[in-house]
Amino acid sequence: MSLPSTVVIPEQLNMAEYFLDRRIEEGLGERVALRLPGGTMSYGEVQALANRFGNVLRSLGVRPEERVLIALSDSSEFVGAFFGTLKIGAVVVMVNPDFGVDSVRGLLEYTGASYAVVDASVAPTFEEAMVLSAGHRLGGLLVVGGDPGQGRSWESLALDAAPELDNFPSHRDDAAVWLFSGGTTGAPKAVVQTHRSFVNTTELYAQRTLAYGPEDITLSVPKLYFGYATGSNLLFPFSVGASTVLFPEPCGAEILFRLIQQHRATILINVPTMIQRMVDHPEVQSQDLSSLRLATSAGEGLPRSLHERWDAMFGVDLLDGLGTAEMWHVFLTNRPGDIRRGTLGREVEGFEVAVRDAAGQDCGQGEVGRLWVRGASRALGYWRNADKTAESFVGEWFVGGDLVSMDDEGYVTYCGRGDDAMKVAGRWCLPAEVEGVLMEHDGVEECAVVGVSNASGLTKPVAFVIVSSSPADSEMEEQLKAFVLERLAPYKHPRRVIFLEDFPRTHLGKVDRGKLKVLAAETWEPAS
Repeated sequence: MSLPSTVVIPEQLNMAEYFLDRRIEEGLGERVALRLPGGTMSYGEVQALANRFGNVLRSLGVRPEERVLIALSDSSEFVGAFFGTLKIGAVVVMVNPDFGVDSVRGLLEYTGASYAVVDASVAPTFEEAMVLSAGHRLGGLLVVGGDPGQGRSWESLALDAAPELDNFPSHRDDAAVWLFSGGTTGAPKAVVQTHRSFVNTTELYAQRTLAYGPEDITLSVPKLYFGYATGSNLLFPFSVGASTVLFPEPCGAEILFRLIQQHRATILINVPTMIQRMVDHPEVQSQDLSSLRLATSAGEGLPRSLHERWDAMFGVDLLDGLGTAEMWHVFLTNRPGDIRRGTLGREVEGFEVAVRDAAGQDCGQGEVGRLWVRGASRALGYWRNADKTAESFVGEWFVGGDLVSMDDEGYVTYCGRGDDAMKVAGRWCLPAEVEGVLMEHDGVEECAVVGVSNASGLTKPVAFVIVSSSPADSEMEEQLKAFVLERLAPYKHPRRVIFLEDFPRTHLGKVDRGKLKVLAAETWEPAS
């Protein structure tokens, strides 16, 4: 039985028109759209910039349905390139501009992009990758912020580009944006998302659930190339004539505190790692977050203890939720006035979630199973991966690797990734449960638990920990082991605690558990 859509979406739909051009048609062309380090840009100015980008890309030979890589810092040029690509019917592929040569080479060969729009600072990396990928058909680079005399400079070509452009008549189910989904193992796969998905979730989650409005000012910890931020810090505010704060440098607690106060931000798009750094900041007591009406958390599990510390420190509604690239954005969330710490909240209107076992049968209340979800934001599938598409896209449902449980009121609790779960002494051990306990210890700033197997196949949990202030020594290791033993069944406690200054990260900034498993295996083998 099909899940009825609660959003009316026309068959002809170019999302650049929905998110940008309609604001000008509504008479909002003079409203502030972007708040940048050097000033502001209005919706009318952003539209003209996007039109120029579209005209330049078209003049370089980019055609509808071709992919355009965007490797830019958070800036007006990112926004212009994003909408300009969509306006000519091409497909946006956003990537981390800090990728190395090998990663860029892999992306060029995998995506088959026809052009790449890149910051001048990373142009040499892309040029080297292009040489190594000599057989690839990439047309070239459009370089932003470089020397006008070298290569194809955006600034030079923009001088002759018209600020008017008729949008390509895209279909609502045409590919619009590729999002990368790599779980926690660092191996990215491209999720092909449609124009329909972005409009559907914007109306259901941003407008109806979080009540984004024209007076909102958004600020994001994740950068725009991450789908969570693309929505929350660009498309969602643009859909209602609000404005977004963009800054190019890496995020830090000091930067966030300063920008919240400077711009009087009303919505903060956050992640647990930064939430931890904010509440641990030595000058946190003097920070003014009174302008915020809410903050969101996603991307990784939010420990209940950390949520409680945030509430005690700031008193701002913190809405933990879950989304996937395959469904584009958040479909499970806590809500203003309906927050249950330690849970992901309940399903967003227009989506249906289920918790099912390995055989696809519904689990009982409180039982842990795989998360199934369906709704009108489901992707077309994975690029060049028919086997994985068939495995994960089952009928109308998307079946991911997330493990969850659901109570009798529909509140969902995150229990980790299925590929991270381990069997210890014949019983299942979920890393998220052990991590939640470790995070309750005052000396732990961040942690991750993985399983390590010996030559006989016996698996034991190993914890990786970043400490806050306590000395990272053998005494601290024993304290943390005992701390978990007091709160969980003995088989779940970490047999080793390895201290790190930082974690290896995936392309999306998540802890790379695959690399942690390798590191653990290199430094310790569980006794048989």
